[in-house]
Amino acid sequence: MTVSYLDNLMAALRCLPGVGPKSAQRMAYHLLQRDRVGALQLASALQKAASNVQHCSKCNNFSELEVCELCASTRRDEGQLCVVEMPADLLMIEQAQCYRGMYYVLMGRLSPLDGIGAKQLHLERLVKRVQQHPCEVILATNFTVEGDATAHYLATLLQSLGVRVSRIARGLPVGGELEQVDSGTLAQAVLERRELTV
Repeated sequence: MTVSYLDNLMAALRCLPGVGPKSAQRMAYHLLQRDRVGALQLASALQKAASNVQHCSKCNNFSELEVCELCASTRRDEGQLCVVEMPADLLMIEQAQCYRGMYYVLMGRLSPLDGIGAKQLHLERLVKRVQQHPCEVILATNFTVEGDATAHYLATLLQSLGVRVSRIARGLPVGGELEQVDSGTLAQAVLERRELTV
């Protein structure tokens, strides 16, 4: 029995995170029944992105050029390198407008249960970059078990090379109320308290 085009479409949609059989079926039916123009635009955009988007040779973020705009900018501070897990994390830091240094995107985090180790993250590229351009490395991985493990591994690796390493702070959200904060976040905020200078 041959697989139909519709079955192929539903199977292809299931490669997206969080999309199961029912969601893929709804999307396929919607695209074919109500938005064929949108379906063709989606197919074209996916084909062009898959063919033309690569990894920046310096920061490993997605780019259409060998070196992305951020890395090519002369306005960035090359004395700081912020390491993030994913491109979305880089965008959040940029939107906060609190950092003017360079970036390195891991494209994941250490997760032995998922088969992701140091080799899969291509950490040799990060090490090579830091060795060629000494700087402070700011670890901005997520505060999850995997993110903390990744930060610990990177700190150990980079400090053994004589690199200055720091980690973004964690604590209470701006405007947050103590009674609504989970105990782990509150405990970390107390542990990482800073002395006030008046």
